Order: sequence, then structure tokens, then C-alpha cells
Amino acid sequence: MKKKIRASDLRIGMYVEKLDGNWLQHPFWKNAFNLVDPKDIKAIHDSGIKYAWINTSKGCDVESTPENITTEAITPESPPATKQVSLEDELELARVTLEKAREKTLSMFQEARMGNSIKIAEAASLVEEISQSVARNPGAMLSLTRMKNQDNYTYLHSVAVCALMIALGKQINYQGNMQSLGMAGLLHDVGKMAIPDKVLNKPGKLTDEEFKIIQDHPLRGWEMLKESPDVDEISLDVCLHHHERIDGKGYPDKLNASSISLEAKMGAICDVYDAITSDRCYKKGWEAGEALKKMAEWKDGHFDESIFNAFVKTIGIYPTGTLIKLKSGRLAIVTEQSAQTLLKPQIKIFFSCNSRTLIPTKTVDLMRSNEVIESIEKPETWGLNREKVMSML
Repeated sequence: MKKKIRASDLRIGMYVEKLDGNWLQHPFWKNAFNLVDPKDIKAIHDSGIKYAWINTSKGCDVESTPENITTEAITPESPPATKQVSLEDELELARVTLEKAREKTLSMFQEARMGNSIKIAEAASLVEEISQSVARNPGAMLSLTRMKNQDNYTYLHSVAVCALMIALGKQINYQGNMQSLGMAGLLHDVGKMAIPDKVLNKPGKLTDEEFKIIQDHPLRGWEMLKESPDVDEISLDVCLHHHERIDGKGYPDKLNASSISLEAKMGAICDVYDAITSDRCYKKGWEAGEALKKMAEWKDGHFDESIFNAFVKTIGIYPTGTLIKLKSGRLAIVTEQSAQTLLKPQIKIFFSCNSRTLIPTKTVDLMRSNEVIESIEKPETWGLNREKVMSML
């Protein structure tokens, strides 16, 4: 039997089905759980929650008095809709969120490196902040996470995959818990903390033995996460299987397409995209458009085709932050995706190819312009760097 009781009447041994208020605001990663620690009751009281629903068939009951109990059906609550904003409005918020995410992920992964369990509940608030940024404007967070270096790659890669998983989940109308999807993205590479730095960050070609060590990271991460309280099956699955391939040639279990979960197939695409668009110790990252072309060539063996197509729709053929050359002889950066077509995004023109100089910026919607994209460009070709280009957003 499910009962609604006052939060002040919660006791150890009860099974909580739901807490009063929006699920995004309560202090727990899970919506339903056994009360086994007095600290959990204190956290509920401190959060200002007034009521809770308990299930007496799964846990202790409460003394029945008219004042503290009502029997009431539990209806699921949806998170409030997040208002979408322009890229310009979201960029500063996204920068703050990204810096916080970098620090938290660094701390969390260092704990894992020292053999301590991941505090899933603490990571949940970070996933929610990333999710809210993606909901307001996905281009802001996704473009900023491309600004990585060798020192922060592993941590910002995890944040980027978290954001990509959430954005892709929205695109395919994912029916599971979006928070779990984001958490899986955030934790998918935690096993790299068990890989020696001299192998993980080796600038030259890996030996066969070193490559086998790298291939151990999904299993090592899965072993780490198993020891973490509150970790769910989605995070465990994506951590273990994000390097599986639909042709059965992936690792560690060589699963075929039918044996790989939807979430792991999503994780594989998001992981590869962010990895190949990032500067690494052994190579420069590809530009976003170039990376999508390469992935399209690989998809028959590597990726689920329908999910890959959805991924392209998620970030665009010319993802936000892409440097493009126009037939008019000017360079522009993509700032927004068009709702009508992936081929005609909104752009900001800022550079003359003829004089090779910066020009006054001009925002153009290609849906309402005669300007035509000629090619995707590398900043270095024009004496620019990625930081300079991204500053034009």
C-alpha cells in the first residue's frame, strides 16, 4: 500500500516511492529507495520537502493517525519545460557550467584513481546543470567542450559526451530517464583512471601491448562503478560497451548489433565524435564537419545507422562552431542550426579571404540569403586558431 505521510514522520526502514516537489529538486539521485541512513532523513528535512509517499509492502509502515497519513495515488511529474535561448545568451552560462563541470569531474576521477568509489549523488547535480544548458541551447555547451587540451582532455571529454548523450536523447525522444543517459556519458571513460599516464598520453604510436592496456579501460571502469553506491545499469552498460561495434569487432566482448543496447550504441557515437574532434597528444582534432564525413564512411561497421542519422540531425551537418568558407570569398562561423534544413544554418561572417583580414562581423541566416557555403575550413589555413574562431560566437 502506498501512503502519503509528512516528511517529519519518516523513519529508518521505510521505502520511499516519491518525494514531494519536482524530482529535479530533491537531494537524491534515485526517485525510489530504502531509508537506511539517518543522514538521508536529515537531507530530506534540510531540503524543505514537506511530504513523502511510502510503500508499506516494501518497507516499514508509520503509526496511523488522521494527521499524518493520507492514501493517495502517485502520479509521475515531468520536469518543467526549459525556455530556449539564443546562443549568445547561453554562452556565458555554459562557460560557468563547463568550468564547474571540469572541476567536479577532475575531483571525481581523481577519487576513482585513488581507489575510492564515485559519489553518484554528487555527480547528479552536475548532470542536471549540463542538461539544462543543453535544453536552453545545445550549441553553446557542445561548441565550448571542443576547447580542450592534453591536460584536461579526459575530464572535458566526459562532460562533452554527457552533453551529447542528452542532446541525442532529446532528438530520438528517448523514453528512459534522461538523467541516467547523461550520467552514463559522464562516467563512460572513468576506467582511463586505471591506465598509466605514459600509455594514456603517449604521443607516438602505441605498441600492441600498450594498445591492449588501453582496451582494458571499459572493464576497469565497469569494475570501479560497481563499487559505487547508487550507480545504475545504464551507466554500467555504457561504460563497459561504448567501444563495441555493430559488426562484432569491438571490445571488450565483441558484441554484435542485436546484443548492444540502445544506450551503448548512442555512447559509441558520442564518444567517437568528441574524441576525433579534439586535439590529442598524438594528433590534431578534425573539424566537426570533417569528422561527420569520416564517421559516415565508418558507420556500416561501427555505428547503428538510424542512431547515427539522428546524431547528425542533433548537431547539424555544419555543427555550431564550424568554420566555413562562402562563395563570396569570406569566412564565417556557424552560430545556430535552422529548424527547416541542416544545409542552411545561421552564420556570422568575420573574415575576408582576399585580404586575409578580419572584417566587421555580420550575422546572416542562410535560409534568407543568397550566400552559399563552399567548403569547411581549418582555421590554420587562414592564419587563425580554434580559440580565435570560437571567440566570434
